[in-house]
Amino acid sequence: MVEEFGSPSSYIQGKGVLFASNKYLQSFGKKPLLLAGSTVYKIVGQKFEEYLQDNGYDVTRVQFNGESSTNEVDRVTAIGKENNVSVIYGLGGGKTVDTAKAIADNLHLPVVIMPTLASNDAPCSRLSVIYTDDGGFDHYRFYNQNPDLVLVDTQVIAGGPVRMLISGIADALATNVEAQAVAKANSDTMLGEKQTLVGNAIAQKCEETLFNYSHLAVAAAQDHVVTPALAKIVEANTLMSGLGFESGGLSGAHAIHDGLTILEETHDLTHGEKVAYGTLTQLMLEGANKERYDKYFQFILSLGLPTTLADLHLENVSDEELLKAGEAACSEQDTMDRLPFTVTPDDVAQAFRAVDAYSKQYLSKHRCHHSRM
Repeated sequence: MVEEFGSPSSYIQGKGVLFASNKYLQSFGKKPLLLAGSTVYKIVGQKFEEYLQDNGYDVTRVQFNGESSTNEVDRVTAIGKENNVSVIYGLGGGKTVDTAKAIADNLHLPVVIMPTLASNDAPCSRLSVIYTDDGGFDHYRFYNQNPDLVLVDTQVIAGGPVRMLISGIADALATNVEAQAVAKANSDTMLGEKQTLVGNAIAQKCEETLFNYSHLAVAAAQDHVVTPALAKIVEANTLMSGLGFESGGLSGAHAIHDGLTILEETHDLTHGEKVAYGTLTQLMLEGANKERYDKYFQFILSLGLPTTLADLHLENVSDEELLKAGEAACSEQDTMDRLPFTVTPDDVAQAFRAVDAYSKQYLSKHRCHHSRM
């Protein structure tokens, strides 16, 4: 039996580190390709490009088109090749980051990941989620190594939308739920090997940190201030969840997310918002008892994340559509088979309905004001 643990070569997090990064970046050469979307460029990218130029970097800036698709990866790869760049910088959210990793792999170059949001666990991993041009899940793309450097500026993240921080918490919350199922099944992790003790321990520490500090961090983010609680949640969302999901393994929650992406009504929701519903669906499939289910359900509810089909914009969804989402979730390309029991598309479709029914019953009983997303 082979066990494996993966991590980026370096992870650096702190207030203002982006604008003190020359000492970390110069070893990768001074001809970077800087990939950033237009919004990120306006908020922080332009200032960062000027910082690089002031430090003698010859920057090739490329605007990210918004989808981590094969076509987008190929387009930017060609620009990198033409400009003979020495390193790829991915500045932005999860899809920018995943695209940067794929471009670096194509060009056999180092990659530096600079997340501007703590909205998902993509930055530290050695894989990318590749989507179709119109936003549906296509496949996972795996690499031989994790990013060379992950640089996380907590001041930049504190300035981002609170919804994205909460989405990152939801994505990170799935880490331990999925890793424990993988451990129970003795399944392979996303590295194609068995869990290490440290991978499993990180997944558990990630969950503990989320329950202890999320609400304090969200309050800080609402005022765009950096506090110790915010820093802990940024680390949980980015580093702990990244190492935990990759070396602990994915199972049901992310497969269910991938199934939901085929339903067009869900496209306006973030990755983490769909994963939140995926976590509840996995717990329902596991037959979790009320105490265990409520632990996650009440936490997800307290953050305003989706707990009903209406929250996913699926209030009028048909059984046929839910079955199609279930079929996609159970695809051989995905991770549903890492659970310690067999799951059919119909099981998933029925669990979608069961989560919705429980949530509605709970909300009406508690007369809780629950705003739809």
